Amino acid sequence: MNSTPPASDAWFVTTHWSVVISAREKDSPRSADALETLCRTYWYPLYAYLRRQGRPPHDAQDLTQGFFAQLLQKDYLRAATREKGKFRTFLLVALKRFLANEWDREHALKRGGFAQVVSIDQEVAESRFAAEPSHNVQPDVLFDRQWAMTLLERAMAQLQEEYVASGRAKLFEYLQSCLAREESALPYAEIAARLNLTEPAVKMAVHRLRNRYREILRAEVAHTVSSAEEVEEEIRLLFSAFGP
Repeated sequence: MNSTPPASDAWFVTTHWSVVISAREKDSPRSADALETLCRTYWYPLYAYLRRQGRPPHDAQDLTQGFFAQLLQKDYLRAATREKGKFRTFLLVALKRFLANEWDREHALKRGGFAQVVSIDQEVAESRFAAEPSHNVQPDVLFDRQWAMTLLERAMAQLQEEYVASGRAKLFEYLQSCLAREESALPYAEIAARLNLTEPAVKMAVHRLRNRYREILRAEVAHTVSSAEEVEEEIRLLFSAFGP
């Protein structure tokens, strides 16, 4: 994760969370669009947090929708500052405050009566939650893990799209398991034979793949923080949630 960051904060001018923070004092469609995009992307870590608290699936879904509806409609963004500019931290703190209010106790409202901000497939959400490796993990730690997993999945999806778009789909198919040095990864010599390449060429391709993946991952993290200085710290903190 040690790619050299851009020389200035200009890289962050168009990132989603920076747009939200910079426009929080205004009625800005750009800010609303950015916030809605972030909500659609990061709903599952919040859903998993609520489920790990012991809430039933339907309540977790309703609370997630209700929270996002409130987030978009109310003036919550005034609490966001550059000193507390991580979208991850802001979102979890805002959810906890939301749960501490009357909303949670008044949850006898008709189920499904909330504005649908994000599309939540209950079956998919529960399948993901059932696959969580440990039921002893605290809700806050699970939230951070799932936030990190969302970043990794988005980075991998973008990387695959780039390789497919450039006509290198087969190369990506063989190299993706080498990205994290998975045990199931084929030896470089075997990949070279299957793709009619030399082994040094495969090693170089893997090197480029890893570098590009790091770049994309950093860009994904940048969407959720407000300055270049926060990127490396956010990556370190997020992946420390997976333990030693």
